[in-house]
Amino acid sequence: MNSFVRFTPRGQTKFLGALCSFGLAIILVAGLWPFHAPLNDVHWSSPARGLIFGKHGSLLSTSQLRRQPPVTGQPCSLEIYLQPRRPDYAGTILGFYFLDRRDSGFILRQSLNDLKIESRSKSGSRKKLYVDAFSAAKPIVISIVSAEKGTSVYLDGALARTSSVVRLSTEDLAGRLVLGNAPSTTDSWSGKLMGLAVYDRELSAVEVSQHVSGWSRSRAPVDGEGALASYAFDEGAGTRLHSRAHGAPDLFIPERFFVLDEPFLRCPWDEFSPGRNYWEDVAINVFGFVPLGLCFSAYLSRTRTASRALFLAVAIGFTTSLWIEVLQSFLPTRNSGMTDLITNTFGTLLGAVVWAWAVNHGWLERFFPATDEKKGETRGSFN
Repeated sequence: MNSFVRFTPRGQTKFLGALCSFGLAIILVAGLWPFHAPLNDVHWSSPARGLIFGKHGSLLSTSQLRRQPPVTGQPCSLEIYLQPRRPDYAGTILGFYFLDRRDSGFILRQSLNDLKIESRSKSGSRKKLYVDAFSAAKPIVISIVSAEKGTSVYLDGALARTSSVVRLSTEDLAGRLVLGNAPSTTDSWSGKLMGLAVYDRELSAVEVSQHVSGWSRSRAPVDGEGALASYAFDEGAGTRLHSRAHGAPDLFIPERFFVLDEPFLRCPWDEFSPGRNYWEDVAINVFGFVPLGLCFSAYLSRTRTASRALFLAVAIGFTTSLWIEVLQSFLPTRNSGMTDLITNTFGTLLGAVVWAWAVNHGWLERFFPATDEKKGETRGSFN
């Protein structure tokens, strides 16, 4: 500590400048790593059929799945045969996305032990249904059957949950199909997919039970069973998967991990999620920029008044965060949002205020005597 006190004012300025550069570099690396789209972590299972999704894996339909002509309120069903990597994992398994409306009609997600079913109602609000489905990392056939009376969810042929609030139709199970990740944000799922089918009718309980045994024998439904799309994931190789139902789009495995419609600076209310992970991210983004505010305030106050140094430090924090969020919109492993911009800027302000407060109370005069090197004027005080 004493050796630091013996630094000349010019030496202290150089030291603070180096500290600012180092802190800025750390923040840029943390915000933009890995600087590119990673390879798509999707590969074929061997010797059994199915596709295995790793940390960053995604699958996309070549075109929109759409019933012609569309029928409002048409009953529908969806079956998916999968095995989660872990029962305590979270990620989007499947989503249908309309690029023209920039909106998801239907989302299927693993939320730890729960299966989360989310759809958009006619009023535009999101309806959600939770089912305890992933108590163990074992293969499971999930059947979602919906009609005018509501939605029923079957697990391995057994009725697990019903809801009169969540109602689906063929209009919801349409659009561009994304598997293994959310359509418009990074929310990748890890596990194994072994079958998927979409129907334009309501399956009976007997049919659901029969299909469970059929999926285990790699018997995917075809057109004659009312399937709009049907994938058995039994190709075993290649990047293209074909539907056994006529007219349905193929699925393909991109070379690189992707987000179908990466948002640019999402609004805070769209990013908000009342959960622990959300508030942890907020705290990290606030306190991660506090050192930046401290360092730049200390450096700038060498030649400026504290009020001007504070303003410039906050401006640097805002600009740095803005550039990170802009560049993150091109990185599929990162999310571009205004929440981070606000919390980063607030963190910078907090650091700058802490510095100014410490200077005003004389806490740092021993280590950072704020003297103008050219004029000999005392700087760094609001008084």
